[in-house]
Amino acid sequence: MFKAVFLEKSGDRGMSARLAELDDSVLPADGDVRVQIAYSSLNYKDSLAVTGSSPVVRKWPMVPGIDGAGNVIDSSHPAWKPGDRVVITGWGVGEMHFGCLAQLASLKGDWLVALPNGLSARHAMAIGTAGFTAMLCVMELEGQGVVPKRGPVLVTGAAGGVGSMAVAILSRLGYDVTASTGRTHEAEYLHSLGAKDIIDRAELSSPGKPLQHERWAGVVDSVGSHTLANAIAQTMDGGTVTACGLAQGFDFPGTVMPFILRSVRLIGVNSVTVPLPRREMAWSRLATLLPADLLDTVATDIGLTEVIEQAPSVLAGQVRGRLVVDVDA
Repeated sequence: MFKAVFLEKSGDRGMSARLAELDDSVLPADGDVRVQIAYSSLNYKDSLAVTGSSPVVRKWPMVPGIDGAGNVIDSSHPAWKPGDRVVITGWGVGEMHFGCLAQLASLKGDWLVALPNGLSARHAMAIGTAGFTAMLCVMELEGQGVVPKRGPVLVTGAAGGVGSMAVAILSRLGYDVTASTGRTHEAEYLHSLGAKDIIDRAELSSPGKPLQHERWAGVVDSVGSHTLANAIAQTMDGGTVTACGLAQGFDFPGTVMPFILRSVRLIGVNSVTVPLPRREMAWSRLATLLPADLLDTVATDIGLTEVIEQAPSVLAGQVRGRLVVDVDA
């Protein structure tokens, strides 16, 4: 038996979420590695699933949790053996395949990444999908020649999970980071992560001109909608914008003008199905770049028993940084 957040759907009663004790027999039969989860995290997508606010769950019933870290218990996959330390993000876990807001998970070995030496399961979940996605965005900027000397880099939604991690990663790589946030009272927190300047999200969140004053060599955007359109309109000639979220909305009220008059590049970043070599590279860099004390600053610990009550706060943008879930608490 193991404890898990359990989502069920049935006819007129709609969706329900509860903390349940489940028998091992309910675990997916197509998983070839069983992992004793030590820590998970509560992400935006998890919160959508737990509250039923968006149809992110594709198969019922479901254990949510797109992130997990722990130890292999048993494996029929050739790459893994009992005792191996692993981390999982993406691959439809928590949406189409039982996830990691649980003490036990049955996963496909091809989805797993070995936890880098020196990185604990808790700190891996302080990073989680948010930090992994932020690292992928930074790698895209680097690949397009956006180096620190090119100019300042903008991070939107900076007090959230992806934003916090992006600010920390970019600053430690030597970039001048401007953090855009609706929570300007978090200025001290953002400066502690390495933000040089902070702007109110109101500067970007309303309709703006298709071309604006050039300010940013690069952008990491987790907000979408008008914020993304304005960030692009303010990007320097030859600059690059990475888009990985839609907290403000999934619409894109922009024009082609920045792309054809300034050669601005827009790159979408999807962290769900990233090939293993790129995953391993991203996790290796994250483990090297982000020290434990910084991850402790970003992380707030909660227990599995608190997940359901905390999910609405995540959706409301009231949570700073990352919620790390101790599945045994």
